[in-house]
Amino acid sequence: MIIIMKQGTTHEHVEELSQHIERWNVKANPIYGEDTIVIGLVGDTGAVDKDALMLDPQVENIIKVQEPFKLANRKFHPDNSVVEIAPGVVVGGKKLVVMAGPCSVESEEQICLVAELVKKSGASLLRGGAFKPRTSPYAFQGMREEGIRLLLEAKEKTGLPIVTEIMDLSHLPLFENVDVIQVGARNMQNFELLKALGHTDKPILLKRGLSSTIQELLMSAEYIMAGGNERVMLCERGIRTFETATRNTLDLSCIPVLKSLTHLPVIIDPSHATGVAKLVPPMAMAAVAAGADGLIIEVHNDPPHAACDGQQSLTPQAFDELARSVEKLRPFACRY
Repeated sequence: MIIIMKQGTTHEHVEELSQHIERWNVKANPIYGEDTIVIGLVGDTGAVDKDALMLDPQVENIIKVQEPFKLANRKFHPDNSVVEIAPGVVVGGKKLVVMAGPCSVESEEQICLVAELVKKSGASLLRGGAFKPRTSPYAFQGMREEGIRLLLEAKEKTGLPIVTEIMDLSHLPLFENVDVIQVGARNMQNFELLKALGHTDKPILLKRGLSSTIQELLMSAEYIMAGGNERVMLCERGIRTFETATRNTLDLSCIPVLKSLTHLPVIIDPSHATGVAKLVPPMAMAAVAAGADGLIIEVHNDPPHAACDGQQSLTPQAFDELARSVEKLRPFACRY
């Protein structure tokens, strides 16, 4: 349920009304937009007396929210959310944010070199896998704790905030100094992990599951937000279809769909979506044109000899060319 307040309503009045509403054992979330003030109600709203609320002279309207996701719903939060990662690094604002780096951290020399090169090309964050979820138990599983240590070293040398994937709830203490915690596709519905992340204040990059619907993605975001952490970014990384020409199928239609349903920023991962390096630039540019808030792209200094996913990794030179192209395209992107 959403209560829309009239323009000019004071913060004091909104807070008083919110306290009154919570007598019905629901949580009232006042949201102050540029042009609109709303109070979103979360919980069992069956007992809420709508007629009594409409008697308040500052209440404009009351809307029943049909969708199961509430906190992630644009109706609750009409303005686009902005997630600040670090000073000067904001996702969801006017500037396109690019996260770039290798699929896996392999050595100090490798991660620091790639970090320096992607920063030079305009990347705002360094991505790199320390814990790697692999289909085969015999494949490279990542450097684990050592990988995080090397990411932090690259951060210290370059100043780039880092984003890396968490695999298990028990690993959470290792992510204390990580700037953005990524929840991978395979963990999108690991609800205990999502609940725990909801009690942190870390920005969360939530990837869409391999065969998950958009509503399921938003419900996973709701799990995190229900715990109190609203610093959530959604990531489309391709979904599984019958097509075999690409690793996955990049669902670019999710950008306008998500923008109509939610206020959360939308990031596109063309590397995992296509699985082919030469397809990454056109899909990245298409994502920017469609209005994505950011990109996450795999870059490796020596793709043929990468520990994993070398076939979808751009060289630093190719990434530099792409970064220049998307920057030129951004002014013409769809706006929501």
